[in-house]
Amino acid sequence: MPVVKAGDINLYYEILGKGEPLTLIMGYGLSSGHWFAIRDILAREYQVILFDNRGTGRSDKPDIPYTAKMMADDVAGLLDKIGITATNVFGVSMGGVIAQEFTLSYPQRVKNLILGCTTCGGPGAVPTTSEAIAFLFDPGRANLSEEKKAESTVPWLWNKDFVDKNPAAIKRFIATSLEYPTPPHALVSQGNALVTFDSYDRLPDIKVPTLVICGDNDRLIPFENSRILASRIPGAELAIIENAGHGFITDSTEKSSKIILDFLRRHSRAGRR
Repeated sequence: MPVVKAGDINLYYEILGKGEPLTLIMGYGLSSGHWFAIRDILAREYQVILFDNRGTGRSDKPDIPYTAKMMADDVAGLLDKIGITATNVFGVSMGGVIAQEFTLSYPQRVKNLILGCTTCGGPGAVPTTSEAIAFLFDPGRANLSEEKKAESTVPWLWNKDFVDKNPAAIKRFIATSLEYPTPPHALVSQGNALVTFDSYDRLPDIKVPTLVICGDNDRLIPFENSRILASRIPGAELAIIENAGHGFITDSTEKSSKIILDFLRRHSRAGRR
């Protein structure tokens, strides 16, 4: 099992494909396995690096408050151990928060940046709904079975039409969630990283080519946050996918992978040959 010691933590990781490195950073409470819809597509052209954030999957789950900087340092530590000096970075949701912090903290290590369905946090962001906050941080969820937790997450990621027409994808999501459940204390710790994050004033310091991508039917992080990110990051490109939800990499895999690969081809070394 590929695990490395990065700073004070053991991180599980996988590497797929060959080419320029592309590091994928997953969101709140989910593991690297939740990249199942898009990872193989990206690995056809890039060396895809997947890993479990602290608190999830097969990585360590210390019972302490996490911060975005702490989790960005985890990424740096992982890359150090596997010999990657610079990488393309794609983060979704909380993974997009970590990706912002990683780019701001380690600008020389990022070739191109992709921010999916994420936010700058703080007062400069468009807040999510009270219903979404209740879902994300409800302590009562700890009393649900792991299967019920996963099932209750589904309508927050995808619209009913997608859920009804794609039972195999929903089954895969639930099975992946059950394989390595995220314990309640880790959800609280990752939640701390989200609620304490604020990059609004620092976003103009991001100088690498950046793509901001999301769905216009996102129930967890309003898509207006992507407009804010794109307006604050110099030269950033914005792609809003029609009828896609927070889980746009699964409900709009073909569209999102095309947008992402087109962006990377235009800006990566391989694309400039």
